[in-house]
Amino acid sequence: MNESTAAAPASAYAFQTAAVEAEDCRRMEEVRAEIDRLDRILVHLVAERTRYIEAAGRIKQDVDAVRLEWRIEDVVEKVLEASEKTGLPSSIAEPVWRLLIDRSIAHEFDVWRAVRGEEGD
Repeated sequence: MNESTAAAPASAYAFQTAAVEAEDCRRMEEVRAEIDRLDRILVHLVAERTRYIEAAGRIKQDVDAVRLEWRIEDVVEKVLEASEKTGLPSSIAEPVWRLLIDRSIAHEFDVWRAVRGEEGD
């Protein structure tokens, strides 16, 4: 990805606030509209996170540094601490982040190889 094709960072977006708080929803249409709103925000945030994954793939010199078990556990630990503070059940947070990390690492390997002109598996 080059500078001309890079998307704006998520922080550049003005995210719409909830029209109805979860505890005030009385109809499924309200619930679905808010979930759709949040999904759009999450897409922007994951896209921004992915740009940092791409930067890591560009910056790391050694392919062995792409997947670091200690870093995976560090990220999961931080996510679980944050999820506890925000009321996100760990039964959702941990598997979602482990999948996000796994797919991010696979993408980082692809970027690492592409930057160096190597072919994937």
